[in-house]
Amino acid sequence: SRVATIDFGINVCGAEFGEARLPGIFGQDYVYPDEGTLRYFLERGFRVHRLPFRWERLQPFLGAGLDAGELSRLMETVRFITGVGGQVILDVHNFARYHGQVIGSEAVGVADFADLWARLAGCFRQNDRVVFGLMNEPHGLPVATWLAAANAALAAIRSAGAANLVLVPGANWSGAFSWHDDWGFGRNSEIMAGVVDPGRHFAYEVHLYFDRD
Repeated sequence: SRVATIDFGINVCGAEFGEARLPGIFGQDYVYPDEGTLRYFLERGFRVHRLPFRWERLQPFLGAGLDAGELSRLMETVRFITGVGGQVILDVHNFARYHGQVIGSEAVGVADFADLWARLAGCFRQNDRVVFGLMNEPHGLPVATWLAAANAALAAIRSAGAANLVLVPGANWSGAFSWHDDWGFGRNSEIMAGVVDPGRHFAYEVHLYFDRD
């Protein structure tokens, strides 16, 4: 099995903003970080840029093609970062939701989530400096449902021919402090042990904040 190293990094926000206005207007409701911003952090040692974006903007209709304009903005940002030696974590910043409907509901199926990642994997599989972050902080759904979605996405990514490192979060906000806790949806420590990656190239993603709560 391979061992992948992720360097010191930072979130480069903007493309996930304006969630109250979807899809919104680029440059008004949301932006992608410009080259000046990215270069500023790269020059200060932040070699990894976690790049959040909204599922609804990239794929306006479930199961359909990616929006050409939004995909172009995403790919150009990735191209710049990786072209100067950085790494990018693609971060679907949706909390396991699409227009407010949780993955695994009647409105948003597990297959819809897998379809998104099949399309993304096809776009970025040639760039091994791109890491696939499946979803930011899933919550409000059974851990078993999230596991099914993560495994479906992993299978779709590998079927698309992508060998990239994949970061798999847990449910319950993927909290490191709560990994062993059951908040009424099951324990990440037990259920997320069932992750199956046909490419055997994934890592668990956990979050921990240093504010008082």
